[in-house]
Amino acid sequence: MSAARPALSRRAGVSAAAAALLVGAAPVAATAADGQRRRGGRGRAERARHDAALQRDVAAVRATGATGVLAEVQTAGGRAAARAGTADLATGRPVPWDAYYRIGSDTKPFTATVALQLVGEGALALTDPVERWLPGLVRGNGNDGRRITLANLLRHTSGLADYLAASGDGEPPTPAGYRAGRFSHQTPRQQVAAALSQPPGWLPDADDPAGERRWSYSNTNYVLAGLIIERVTGHSWAQEVHERVIEPLGLRHTLTPGTSPYVPQPTATAYTAFPGERELTDTTLTFGGYADGSLISTPRELATFWRALFGGRLLRPAQLAAMRQTVPAPDWIAGRGVRYGLGVAWRPVRGSSDGIWFHGGTHLGTVSETGVRPDGSRAATAAVFTLRMAGVAADAQARAALRLVDNALGSTGGAD
Repeated sequence: MSAARPALSRRAGVSAAAAALLVGAAPVAATAADGQRRRGGRGRAERARHDAALQRDVAAVRATGATGVLAEVQTAGGRAAARAGTADLATGRPVPWDAYYRIGSDTKPFTATVALQLVGEGALALTDPVERWLPGLVRGNGNDGRRITLANLLRHTSGLADYLAASGDGEPPTPAGYRAGRFSHQTPRQQVAAALSQPPGWLPDADDPAGERRWSYSNTNYVLAGLIIERVTGHSWAQEVHERVIEPLGLRHTLTPGTSPYVPQPTATAYTAFPGERELTDTTLTFGGYADGSLISTPRELATFWRALFGGRLLRPAQLAAMRQTVPAPDWIAGRGVRYGLGVAWRPVRGSSDGIWFHGGTHLGTVSETGVRPDGSRAATAAVFTLRMAGVAADAQARAALRLVDNALGSTGGAD
């Protein structure tokens, strides 16, 4: 029986999901009065207009069949939040404000930030091969850590197989498989070993591996980046991300859960629609991964991180510029024109000549969508507490969540 594994990839066809009918108690949409929260900000009429737009976009995500949705828009002048749906199909209680959730691959920008801080300090170089820091680890089946640099890992140009795909048995995930495996976990080195059981898609150019432009999303890259951070610093990845990012920004509700399958309260039930299943499965309990996708946070704190990152508070100018150096990411779920840098991605947005920077993540039962204006002046985040693994309904949910972020950050997103 197939065991369900955390869905961390952002590639099209992996994080998007199947049309499954919601059975049982219908989710209850929050009323406009209950569904909005505002802190700070400018003129009352302008605030009301933008609050209403955010609430409409949250309701649009909910209308695709998501059980619960929570979103935040944050600027220097204040923040606004909106919610819709229910935290639990059995009780009908509303999604709690500032709910904790697994942010999946929105962890990757945190890991990339730590790695680039080390580059800025001279402890690492983007041209360092994996072999220098993890000798002998990336070998076999055509894989070669001498040809893969830190830049390749952070930009997904390494060619390495994704351990999530390599760890599976080829069978579709099932509710029974999820329940059997929800308290088990792999170590980072076991994850790497699973990936190396497969040949690479390519080896980066021997003459200029860091300049490789072929792109394919692989969670293995960030597992290796986490191991390199540990080797360079002598501390765990969790300690480094806490001391370098979480603590300096005062993110008291962002945490590295390690191997714990639990999410703190308040939260909402994380439902998954498994392939071929009509009913949703409560997948709140699950192992969260590692430097590729394990963080738990809230919409508010994730927005704070994005504004700090692109506002220049976390990286020196040279490293922030390096983070923005991109290659085309043709199969990214966010659509055409997406480009991937070092742990962050860029996409064009209607009404914005500069586009937006973003990442996003999926996990069993949750979808995280994020975005920030290039100067860090405005950020938008959304937590969706339903993951659909394939099909029309999944695509509709993904498009609605992306529109929410685009609308909040484009020309209709309002002044700062």
